[in-house]
Amino acid sequence: MCGIVGYTGKKKAAPILLDGLARLEYRGYDSAGLAIRDGDKDPVVVKAKGRLKVLAEKTDGGKALTGSCGIGHTRWATHGEPSENNAHPHIVDDYNVVGVHNGIIENYQQLREKMIRKGYVFYSDTDTEVAIKTIDYYYKKYTHDPIEALAKTMVRVRGSYALAVMFKDHPGKIFVARKDSPMIIGVDKDASYVASDVPAILKYTRNVYYIADLEMACIEAGKATFYNLDGDVIEKEQVTIDWDASAAEKDGFEHFMMKEIHEQPRAVADTLKSVVTPEGEKYVTDLSQAGFNADEIKSVSQIYIVACGSAYHVGMASQYVIEELVQIPVRCELASEFRYRNMPFAKDSLVIIISQSGETADSLAALRKCKAAGIKTLAIVNVIGSTIAREADHVLYTMAGPEISVATTKAYSAQLALSYILAIEMASVKGTIDEEKKQELLTEVMNIPDKIRKMLEDKERLQWFSSKLAAQKDIFFIGRGIDYSICMEGSLKMKEISYIHSEAYAAGELKHGTISLIENGTFVIGVLTQSRLYEKTLSNLVETKSRGAYLMALTSFGNYSIEDSADFVVYVPKIHELFTASLAIIPLQLLGYYVSCARGLDVDKPRNLAKSVTVE
Repeated sequence: MCGIVGYTGKKKAAPILLDGLARLEYRGYDSAGLAIRDGDKDPVVVKAKGRLKVLAEKTDGGKALTGSCGIGHTRWATHGEPSENNAHPHIVDDYNVVGVHNGIIENYQQLREKMIRKGYVFYSDTDTEVAIKTIDYYYKKYTHDPIEALAKTMVRVRGSYALAVMFKDHPGKIFVARKDSPMIIGVDKDASYVASDVPAILKYTRNVYYIADLEMACIEAGKATFYNLDGDVIEKEQVTIDWDASAAEKDGFEHFMMKEIHEQPRAVADTLKSVVTPEGEKYVTDLSQAGFNADEIKSVSQIYIVACGSAYHVGMASQYVIEELVQIPVRCELASEFRYRNMPFAKDSLVIIISQSGETADSLAALRKCKAAGIKTLAIVNVIGSTIAREADHVLYTMAGPEISVATTKAYSAQLALSYILAIEMASVKGTIDEEKKQELLTEVMNIPDKIRKMLEDKERLQWFSSKLAAQKDIFFIGRGIDYSICMEGSLKMKEISYIHSEAYAAGELKHGTISLIENGTFVIGVLTQSRLYEKTLSNLVETKSRGAYLMALTSFGNYSIEDSADFVVYVPKIHELFTASLAIIPLQLLGYYVSCARGLDVDKPRNLAKSVTVE
């Protein structure tokens, strides 16, 4: 949510900032703005409501703004409606301080009232303006030291923030502070950069620093100095980003989402290769990157999987796999609920936190809750050095690369594949499967990338069929067991990018109220990949058809008799039934994509949504 980009160096800042903000559009926003400084002059602030192209047109692609130091922002409204007034950057009347902010200041009302008593006048409804004027107050009241002003503000602010601020007395410098909201700093020979995510600056430098919670920094051209909350200088380790820069480009695809759907075989294969190695005719698993040893695995008696959105759906599928293979109880929890539960943890529990960005606010809060309770934590994340990755006891990385489209596809698939390996390894260590069974399961998992690739070669039928759904108002997805978890993700894909109301239901629950919604022409998608549940789910589908529903079935090759009941059938390759979620999701991703295209919508940037949900 929201995007920050900062630059200081020898080149014109505005075009670089606009370019960086364009690479963060996937994060979701409703307005944008720039503040550019030219030497000792006051900053020039330009804002625009709507898409970034409006701001680009206002500034002639940034060429109209002179100056080699500046900050830019794309805002996702939290306090106050989308407008130029509420857009960032925010300033004080004398332009002494100008800044941008990601996150939410929870006690902004109290701070606002205090600043009004101190003589400040507010022009916006935002918590960010409050933060900027609070910084200005402490800067002027004390030693005119930016780091001290930031520190005094940080200890008085409750909530989350990534702040990038310029001070009138310090031309050519940008000062930053962070708590809970992501921020990276990039340094090149003649320039330095600030950003809320890697793609914004990957074109310019691969050398970055991850600033931690309650830390600050001052960046100048080619230099970054870091401080703790006491104002003491601290050392930070520089990290080299090894992503391919082309990963943030469309490479000839119309949308990032379709490109990322096609990148799933590679993303899954790379993730699997990071933890599984072929040795002769066998596969060897290695979770040493997580530091998760056999003794710790043996001691686990209960697993909690905690996540949000699509990562939660990965957890839902994974709980079936882990319970069957490892033979221990698993609970999958929504992080936004779990963090506020006052629940006793089972002895020797393991909490698995799944997050693509490694910065998801609710998931991070859940992680900290578990650590405070002394519960062992394992993170599955895609971003090296992210907050969740740093704070978890153990971490396993997916190798999906940058994902630009708001609707996740390849990150979901990579998380799912990694959770399979974790389940197989835990089962092997605990002795609930023998070596022969382990090799059988690993062989099945290692074949997933090729099977996804084959499925992507036959997508034209779905493109044709999707045109029939463009006018639908409601779609229901039903399934049982693992199929239910697939339905949950398929429904989310449909609703988030096509704006068609869709819901996933455990098929056995239909008759407990939901079937009253079925009428003539209602579209129902049934997922039937679990053989022992096939007949029961088919019976539920037929119940909806008898009430007028139009049926699509998604099942495994061989179940051809379903064509007698369903109006349209999609088949997925045979695979061990514990792993069908990795294949059955592909047609549902494509269906959501094609329906969105048929409705003429912005596939990659659906309304009201953000890629990385870094606020509660």
